[in-house]
Amino acid sequence: MKKGLLAKKIGMTQIFDEHGNAVPVTVLQAGPCPVVQKKTVATDGYDAIQLGFMPQKEQRLNRPERGHFKRANVAPTRYLAEFRLANAGEYEVGQELRVDIFQPGDRVDVTGISKGKGFAGSIKRHGQRRGPMSHGSHYHRGPGSLGSIDPARVFKGRPLPGRMGGERVTVQNLEVLAVDTERNLMLVKGSTPGIRGAVLRIRESVKNR
Repeated sequence: MKKGLLAKKIGMTQIFDEHGNAVPVTVLQAGPCPVVQKKTVATDGYDAIQLGFMPQKEQRLNRPERGHFKRANVAPTRYLAEFRLANAGEYEVGQELRVDIFQPGDRVDVTGISKGKGFAGSIKRHGQRRGPMSHGSHYHRGPGSLGSIDPARVFKGRPLPGRMGGERVTVQNLEVLAVDTERNLMLVKGSTPGIRGAVLRIRESVKNR
């Protein structure tokens, strides 16, 4: 992986291709992201860069955070994220990365926190099949048998009702359809994790190098 950005999810819409087909797209505000820190094998054991995203008032930072940005001579940002890049040595602290590092036709992996759906049953949460809906069944949407009686416990990994969503999710191999360098916008084919306004990590796809 050689490039990455932080982005804000604006929402979903659709565009039309050259054949008149409607294509669902997610609009992302990608960057600008200043390089706040640079890590190397010699000092940290691995190569990586730390990117900031979205301006933040200095009075909302604690003293260690203020010193971190002051050392890099970078304006404070609300979010920080680290990207392990094979070419991290090509970047410099203070350099600003914009959406133009990606071009239409590129493939990207998008990582974010999925929508929280609260407490859900096993049918919705795990895609299990319901029982017969006739009157004599008396069993419709339950979780099913929990296993043998002898162990007197529920085995780990048993798909049961519980909290659904709110997890770190990566959608791989999405196609970049358009890039607006003036407004730092990117149109990605398909859907991405998270609600509107969620902060996402965009990286070069590992499946199409």
